[in-house]
Amino acid sequence: MKKTFQLNEIRDVAKEIIGTAPGNVLCFHGEMGVGKTTLVKAMMKELGAVDEANSPTFGLVNEYRGGNDKLIAYHFDFYRLNDESEALDMGFEDYLAQGVWVFIEWPEKIESLIPEDAVGVFLHFIDESTRSIELNIS
Repeated sequence: MKKTFQLNEIRDVAKEIIGTAPGNVLCFHGEMGVGKTTLVKAMMKELGAVDEANSPTFGLVNEYRGGNDKLIAYHFDFYRLNDESEALDMGFEDYLAQGVWVFIEWPEKIESLIPEDAVGVFLHFIDESTRSIELNIS
């Protein structure tokens, strides 16, 4: 999948990603402010999360549940991580083993810990209301 979209179409993009991603681990790449968290928020809505998604920058991870209190996703933001060992110390591998959606912002901070079948989601800034997106499916 490779496309350009307007920010007001982000919910459609989220739905398309959820429907086409071959796995449950998505790694979001892009510069600060490009819309990684905004896209994750839209994906959480599409998945039926009870709470609105927000950036887990300071807590590193947020957990999201559906209406039946069933766990549906983890959202990581590793921007503030100094070393991969911090992700290991917080039990990152245990989160991956849960079999739910895992959304990772700033995956380059934990490159050696990313599963081989993870889907890369690359966002690029075009202008204030336009972005391009590319999914790297291996």
